Amino acid sequence: MDAEIASKYETLKSTIEHLGRVIVAFSGGVDSSLVAYVAAEALGDNALAVTSGSKSLKRSDLALAGELAGKWGMRHRIIVTDEILKPQYRANPVNRCFHCKTSLYEALEQIAADEGFDHVLNGTNTDDLGDHRPGLIAARNYAVVSPLVDAGFAKRDVRALAGSLGLENAQKPQAACLSSRFPYGSHITEARLAQVEAAEDALADLGFSQFRVRHHEEVARIELVADELPRALELREAIQERVKATGYRFVAIDLGGFRSGSLNEGLIEAVQLSP
Repeated sequence: MDAEIASKYETLKSTIEHLGRVIVAFSGGVDSSLVAYVAAEALGDNALAVTSGSKSLKRSDLALAGELAGKWGMRHRIIVTDEILKPQYRANPVNRCFHCKTSLYEALEQIAADEGFDHVLNGTNTDDLGDHRPGLIAARNYAVVSPLVDAGFAKRDVRALAGSLGLENAQKPQAACLSSRFPYGSHITEARLAQVEAAEDALADLGFSQFRVRHHEEVARIELVADELPRALELREAIQERVKATGYRFVAIDLGGFRSGSLNEGLIEAVQLSP
């Protein structure tokens, strides 16, 4: 571990130690995993990792969260939040993430009030602050603490420290919620979420490493990392067969490749919060 990462690690531990009893919003991604791991390390039973098992989280990520919590000796709880029941969320407006995170933080705030926790923590890092992330507004509304931001962690720092600590998911590809696969205005249902998940599971089964299946009604637009595009052409018949089997009529491979948040392209106003 280099000196800069070691210093940030000590700052992160100190920040969390001074928060008392905490709940960590834990998705199984590397950012929230690092916060949950350090919280358990610093606070022991005074830290509780909570995962929402709603349908917008891949079942594989839900299983991973439970597996990691067990390996790391963290207190862990799975809840189911109610965002899919909200018309505002199902309509998939440009601030959809606000409605989702509001459901999550409302539930976590209630657990905190009922069980005597002092703060709710999330895995936001400094790279998240300039993107289009309406969920940050929900976090601010519920006074959620972002210890990675407070300790100056960018995404590369998170992965570096997670790797140094031996976290199994240190290099896990980014895994935004399944609702992010739908263009804004294209409505969200549990069935549609399941369809996208099944299509992405098919790509995983074929050995692709990082990808998105963007849902354009009858069309599945597949984004793959550039290095895997030649292999996709070799496997085009298998991809076509397996993805169409999930209910799509057409299957397209995006020559632009994988871009996290590609459906935000063209949005003019981004949510920006200073660290």
